[in-house]
Amino acid sequence: MSIPIQNIYYLLCYAWNKLDESDIVDVNSISTTELIDLFGKVLSNGISRLFKQGLDRYYIEYENSLVGIKGKLNLSRTIKESSLQIRRTVCSYDEFDFNIIHNQIIKTTVSKLIRTKQLDAEIKDELHKLYTKFPPISEISIRSSHFKQVRLHRNNYHYDFILKVCQIINENLFIDETIGYYKFKDFEREEKAMARLFEAFVRNFYKLESDYNVSSDAIKWKFTSENAEDLLMLPSMLTDISLVKSNRKIIIDTKYYKEAFNTRFEKQKFDSSNLYQLFAYIKNQETEEEKTKNCEGILLYPTIHQDFSYSFNYEKHKIRIISINLNQDWKEIKEALIKIVA
Repeated sequence: MSIPIQNIYYLLCYAWNKLDESDIVDVNSISTTELIDLFGKVLSNGISRLFKQGLDRYYIEYENSLVGIKGKLNLSRTIKESSLQIRRTVCSYDEFDFNIIHNQIIKTTVSKLIRTKQLDAEIKDELHKLYTKFPPISEISIRSSHFKQVRLHRNNYHYDFILKVCQIINENLFIDETIGYYKFKDFEREEKAMARLFEAFVRNFYKLESDYNVSSDAIKWKFTSENAEDLLMLPSMLTDISLVKSNRKIIIDTKYYKEAFNTRFEKQKFDSSNLYQLFAYIKNQETEEEKTKNCEGILLYPTIHQDFSYSFNYEKHKIRIISINLNQDWKEIKEALIKIVA
């Protein structure tokens, strides 16, 4: 499924809850259709903003051999290394330094992008110029655990969006050993990753753009058993998205597949497991509240071609199986999503 990169950008901004930072780059001005160019441009513009605001720095503890005494003298190591004979001491001291984990991640990611064959030459040149402006900061072998080590707070939270971009870049870059350069793996082809992105996008879209209370709800089975331990064997039921307001409830289950339907004997049918899952949510969430008795269920599929919309009724429940076309102008996508729950 090939979604325009401009729309991928908005999906990410909503999914990461960073819509207020979507103006970091004018995506409509990007003529390329390559995701690596989009991320490179976002990183270039984001780092330029960081430089204007000032890079973050912390006190870092160092232990070095030096002339004189600075900070705390490490006497045992000084004697062990015979440093006094050459008029030096080994001391531990703090420096207010830029060489901290989030700056290391960003600088290393820029370095990798500069060595990526697919990246647009103009964007690569922008990143190279920014790379030369970094103060002394170590490059590291980036692992997923490094992103968990970053401690963001009110004064440095502006790093969050750029670090998320760095993370998605690093998750999809790999070394081509035949040429020694990096290559970008198009994560659009990773169905599980795109399914998580699509779900997070839809959930946060409705949090920001609707008057519903939006959550992901745990639903208990209405089964009973003479043996309490038997009930522990039941699988959990967790909705992708539950929309609730005073007199209405909607459960949305997002599905991201290359093909929304199964084809058998040249006839297209809905995927039965998806429909069973939604039906289980609707029946088991029912309580004495009226809005649960007429709760609506939606299976929402992304598409880039022809839209579809099907509607059914079961008792007081309305069930819809519909698509949202991600291959159209963003304003039209926004209007279509709002219309679905209007």
